[in-house]
Order: sequence, then C-alpha cells, then structure tokens
Amino acid sequence: MKKSAFDTESQQHNLKSKVVVGLERISEVFKTLLWDQSKATGLSPIQIQILVFVAYHKPELCKVSYLAQEFNVTKPTVSDAVRVLLLKGLIEKKDAGGDSRSYIIGLTTAGKQILEGIEQFAAPVGKELEKLDATQLANIYQSLSNLIFQLNQSGILSVQRTCFSCQFYEKKASQDYCHFLNQSLSSEEIRIDCPEYESKNP
Repeated sequence: MKKSAFDTESQQHNLKSKVVVGLERISEVFKTLLWDQSKATGLSPIQIQILVFVAYHKPELCKVSYLAQEFNVTKPTVSDAVRVLLLKGLIEKKDAGGDSRSYIIGLTTAGKQILEGIEQFAAPVGKELEKLDATQLANIYQSLSNLIFQLNQSGILSVQRTCFSCQFYEKKASQDYCHFLNQSLSSEEIRIDCPEYESKNP
C-alpha cells in the first residue's frame, strides 16, 4: 500500500510528503482567516470570496457558473450566497447581454464599503512574507506558479488564469514571452491571476 503523505514516520524521509503537508497547513491558515472574518462581519466565507472576486475581475467572469468553477463549489451553493448578498444590498444583478437566464454580478456602494475591511483577511500572511528576502520570495513564487499550472493540467484545479495556459504566452527557447505585452517575462513577471488572460482552449 502506498504510504500517506501524512504518515509522520515515512514523511521524514520524503521531501514531497513534507511539501504536501506544508501546503495543507497553509490552506488551513486561509480557512481560519476567512472564518475569523466571517464571524466579524456575519458573512459566510464563500460570500466574502465572491465579494473580493467580483471587485477585481472583469464582468464576464462575475457569473454564477464561473464563480462555481472558481471556488470549486456547486452552482446552487453560489446561487444561495448571491441571494443573501442581494438581500443584504451588497451586490446587484446586471444584464448579461440578452440572456435572461444569466446575469453579471456587480458590487453596490454598500458592497464597496464593506470590501475595504473584508479584503484584508489575508493580510497576516502577507506580513509574514515581508520577512523573506527577495530571492526566497521569488523562489516560492516560481514554484507556486508552476504547481498551479500542473494542478490545472491534471484536472485537480478547475480554474486558473496563469501565463502558461494563456493564448498570448509562448516559450521562446528558454525565455517566457507574452504577445499581449510584447515582451519577455522574468519568472517574477509570470502572472497567476492575469486580467488579460485568454485561454488557449476557449
């Protein structure tokens, strides 16, 4: 039987297992921070995530179907969260271009006001990252961007907007290149959540 990454004995001799456990611990940090914000605001974690996402992404992504993929939850779960946010007056529905069954979600003035507080839920993580030097931070980022792409390619991560799967991206020899920006990219310039992202397989 294959050893579990969480087996504390075998874990000590397997770097991959240590990384898996480390990432699992970090995921717990984000869950905790979201729940703390949830208790402070009376909004559920998914409602907070929706508000933050809608604030910073283009309108065509701010639909129930896309949000369900983004957060790996069902459409009914997103629909229920959207219903509560509408009742609270934090979001509004906008026409999605003639399709009566679909709509775009936008923030109201009240939604923008509450956003100022809730979007800082991950600030403690950013504060700790400030303690790392530039090389350490760059190495973490490069590894994360590669891992996110690989998880998406294997079907584990349903949505990602990183350079590696974008139609504007090209690998020229050993150099990353963006045809949208018309420039070569360093590893630090590779984007994980690019606003200009266009999938190679729309």
